[in-house]
Amino acid sequence: MIVADHTHLRQGAFVWGSSRRLPGRAAAACAALLLALTACGTGGGDDAAGGEGASLTVLAAASLTDAFGVLGERYERERPGADLTFSFAGSQELAAQVTQGVPADVLVTADTETMDGLAGRTEEPVVIARNELALVTPPDDPGGVRGLADLADPGLRLVLAAPEVPAGRYGQRVLDAAGIEAAADSQEPSVRAVLSKVRLGEADAGLVYATDAVAAGDDVRTVPLPEEHNIVATYPAAALTGSQHPDEARDFAAWLGSDAARAALADAGFGLP
Repeated sequence: MIVADHTHLRQGAFVWGSSRRLPGRAAAACAALLLALTACGTGGGDDAAGGEGASLTVLAAASLTDAFGVLGERYERERPGADLTFSFAGSQELAAQVTQGVPADVLVTADTETMDGLAGRTEEPVVIARNELALVTPPDDPGGVRGLADLADPGLRLVLAAPEVPAGRYGQRVLDAAGIEAAADSQEPSVRAVLSKVRLGEADAGLVYATDAVAAGDDVRTVPLPEEHNIVATYPAAALTGSQHPDEARDFAAWLGSDAARAALADAGFGLP
């Protein structure tokens, strides 16, 4: 299993290291070997008998990084020969990769809006998890943050996800619901980037998902949000219609609703549908 953070994938190519010409029979033998290798590697998506050995690329929202690390290991144990490559980024970046035709098999976003915008490029999506927002500060709380109202302080170094990021939209809804006008010092391309700035002490406060706060442990101080002002984020998953391994992609997307996958998500702090 390969885990890539904000990785832009592209078509790979085989590069042979020697440029020397081979005479006669050696050249013919080499050509035959190359043809055999090519035939083995282009099976139209059937990487293994029974649909258990495909190499799948899964584009997933950044907030799923920790949970999918565990989840991927469980899937590969259950599917002998299966190989998962995860690419984590903000949902809007993942959607851009899909529309640009980047090779991938499954998509999991942190909101239904982004997924719905890809209608025709995905199969029927299914919600696999839910989340909420949390307010985090560095452990020593240099900004003296006690609640949402403190985010209106113009002297506070506040970092939020950008408006095009699901966490950014959710965060703005939380602030609007609480009647708070807060100006962010920076707007980040993913919720994990927000968390990173707070962990590094480069911000006094940030709005992230509750699961991110759990994953950060003692590196951050968590301030729970009032239930009446919080939101519920939904995570839909779907196989991509452009997948080169459609059966295996559907299998993984469906497996995300299995008991093993739900257990991994729950352990990471996600709510379950």
